[in-house]
Amino acid sequence: METHVRLEPWSAGDFWLLERKNEPIMTQFLGGPEPAAKLVDRQRRYEAMSAREPAAGRMFRVVWTPAGQGPEDGGSPDGRQDGRPDDGRRAESVGSVGFWEREWQGEPVYESGWGILPEFQGHGLAVAALTELLAYVRAHGTRDSVHAFPGTDHPASNAVCRRAGFEYLGDVDFEYPPGVPHPSCDWRYRVERPRAGLTPSG
Repeated sequence: METHVRLEPWSAGDFWLLERKNEPIMTQFLGGPEPAAKLVDRQRRYEAMSAREPAAGRMFRVVWTPAGQGPEDGGSPDGRQDGRPDDGRRAESVGSVGFWEREWQGEPVYESGWGILPEFQGHGLAVAALTELLAYVRAHGTRDSVHAFPGTDHPASNAVCRRAGFEYLGDVDFEYPPGVPHPSCDWRYRVERPRAGLTPSG
């Protein structure tokens, strides 16, 4: 069964998710947890991205409504973070996904990143979220490629890139955190947009 998610622009109410993503288990491939002050600054930057033009980048909260979570299965119709009903099923905020502008090897590109909370991993949600993100970039972006740089020691994230349609370009030393080179894989997704005047059928 195909997994579907919804992307919600990052907001002031999402700081709890940033705190969850800062736990040691979520940051073991990212240099470890950030200090509280950096986390507050990151929240500020994520909110600011939501107010910018769409082509400049966005961070999103990933929302998933699991199958079998209707009221008859014990699910709550008001399980979304904002308290609104969701067709009688409980919607879960399961992680984040986003893209932002950067220069890479002399080319203006987008970089992408994502994270799914541990208790929701194993359902294909990272691939589903990244797929939705790429659709957003095709609709709103202005740059021709989206890159991702998972560590060579992180097979799960590399598998996500492959399943989402990225092309593996080779290994690179990518700085993350800034100033700390880390052996990484360079994955690229070429953004193909419909040509003006053509319908989806061509």
